[in-house]
Amino acid sequence: MKRVVVTGLGALTPIGNNVPDFWQALLDGKSGAAPITKFDTAKFKTRFACELKNFDPLDFIPKSEARKYDLFTQYALIAVEEAVKNGAVDFEKLNKDRIGVIWGSGNGGIGTFQEQVMEFAQGDGTPRFNPFFIPKIIVDIASGVISIKYGLRGINFTTISACASSNTAIIDAFNYIRWGKADMIITGGSEAAINESAIGGFGAVKALSTFNEHPETASRPFDINRDGFVMGEGAGAIILESYEHAVKRNAPIIAEIVGGGMAGEAYHLTGTHPEGDGAYLGMKLALEEAGISPDEVDYINAHATSTPIGDISEVKAMERLFGANPNALVGATKSMTGHLLGAAGAVEAIASIKAVQQDIVPPTINSKEIEPDFKDKFDFILGGARKKTINYALSNTFGFGGHIASSVFKKFRE
Repeated sequence: MKRVVVTGLGALTPIGNNVPDFWQALLDGKSGAAPITKFDTAKFKTRFACELKNFDPLDFIPKSEARKYDLFTQYALIAVEEAVKNGAVDFEKLNKDRIGVIWGSGNGGIGTFQEQVMEFAQGDGTPRFNPFFIPKIIVDIASGVISIKYGLRGINFTTISACASSNTAIIDAFNYIRWGKADMIITGGSEAAINESAIGGFGAVKALSTFNEHPETASRPFDINRDGFVMGEGAGAIILESYEHAVKRNAPIIAEIVGGGMAGEAYHLTGTHPEGDGAYLGMKLALEEAGISPDEVDYINAHATSTPIGDISEVKAMERLFGANPNALVGATKSMTGHLLGAAGAVEAIASIKAVQQDIVPPTINSKEIEPDFKDKFDFILGGARKKTINYALSNTFGFGGHIASSVFKKFRE
């Protein structure tokens, strides 16, 4: 099996529109939550989210091109452009038949779908749909558009596993490279679901926080007063390639990916298993593939959405695998970014990779009173960022339908 390394990162998030800004905001404990500006929320139970700030897609994409793409595809293109630049990738000098794209998204062009259907419903029944309607809404279009932009003819598809989508994409990319099926793969995920239908829909299943008075404090993972997740939007892009390929092109190697575990909860439509059976299995498989024991993990970027049941089941799974008082620091970056749904795994993988690279772990903000059964069993990194040598980081993501994906990143050493 080939070694697989990380050589490029790109981020577009509610707390930073590029990797340096995103990473610094995480270390500073900055919240991205604020009242929603995209639509009138007066009649909604949840009136806030983690939107992108000071951002205009037309600063990056010509208007003639942008009109063809839903926001989730625009976000993908922008994050990938940063990753390609930071990874010092010159595709014209590489074999583009051996370079692929595996991208994740949970909802695809849900914003376009809502807009077009509402226009039709409010009209006279004449179908006046945009000719780009179908290409804009289908979830696989982002991976296609990325490949078209750079002329990449290798493996190309999209993973859809709800909130585990982009972590699933990363694990698939890792596997295809180590199996020798590709030299390099652009992977990650994007989501643009802050609109009436998504906020209303997630609200209907009581998944969203309703701390409308103080939205910046609403995402509070593991806290006894948590009441649901905070919706986020954006994208994360990661360039993975074989170690040999990276060395040959003198690429800047940031970290190594060494394991990925995927599993199914087989339990409930939207809920997690109360004992965390699926989470336990996914993490266990990831560590086994990485060839490490639980006590070698230095940092766990938990899925930790701030939902009453979900957080408890994840902690139970961690306790089962890692035991009480484990070596690992446990962090919840969703406390700052909100939950980016299908893009969460990619954005949180970037946080994990940066922690491995720089030996510092972002804090979990807003959480003041940790669940009493667990507050003395795990170090949840409250109060501020923590310096620690991070040799291995584990990143968890779980999705509706019982989809589990956990990935392991390692400090790069030749």
